[in-house]
Amino acid sequence: MKFVKMEGLGNDFVVLEGPLEPTPEDVVVWCDRRRGVGADGVLVATRIDEATAGMAYWNADGGRAEMCGNGLRCVARFAYDRDWTSAQSFTVRTDLGEYPVKVKKSGRVRAMLGRAEIPDHPVMSVAGTEVRPMSMGNPHAVLFVEKTTEAPVKTLGPVIEAAEQFPNATNVEFVEVKDRTRIEVRTWERGVGETLACGTGAGAAAVVANREGLTDQKLTVGLLGGDLDIQINGDIVWMEGPADYVFEGRLTRG
Repeated sequence: MKFVKMEGLGNDFVVLEGPLEPTPEDVVVWCDRRRGVGADGVLVATRIDEATAGMAYWNADGGRAEMCGNGLRCVARFAYDRDWTSAQSFTVRTDLGEYPVKVKKSGRVRAMLGRAEIPDHPVMSVAGTEVRPMSMGNPHAVLFVEKTTEAPVKTLGPVIEAAEQFPNATNVEFVEVKDRTRIEVRTWERGVGETLACGTGAGAAAVVANREGLTDQKLTVGLLGGDLDIQINGDIVWMEGPADYVFEGRLTRG
């Protein structure tokens, strides 16, 4: 079975052409960085019609996830480069609905990241730490830190991820506000661990920082893997960033 390895800001994926429904065991093997291809997750891209591509996503632990922002950009470029659509602007259908995307000539992709939803009680205490839960279609817990370089991502991240307040587990964002147009973010990703970038996590962090009055609606989110441009239009969040190829090959297991 052919695959393409892609990455968005270092958040890397095994990309397969569907229709296909991998088993959790397949996903774990393929994402293993010693015995498999190595990736943060698996994307299945499927041509639906001349204006629509389908996307499904599994985290490296084999669990199906509702959404993946960096993966959305990769699927958009994968579909466009295979001439599934003749237009640069089209739609990607996900488990959460349809997302408009535009693949630019540079290879960068602008896409709707989703609708931000903040609960009625926007602040809670988890493991003795003040966090701000929210949803970008998938769950996030945002907390502010003085310096992301000193944040306890690898120790506090897994504790918050599995906390009882989050029955389906959660992604965790550690956010440092630099100024009104830039924040720095490190993410502990649900079912993966710390990743170089998380698209929905960048959006979640930007929305929370903006609603706290700390940033403008248009800002840059600095991630370990690079910068992602975010624009907040009411409850709708847009992103623009790279989607790049790494290599391609054939799977012999799974």
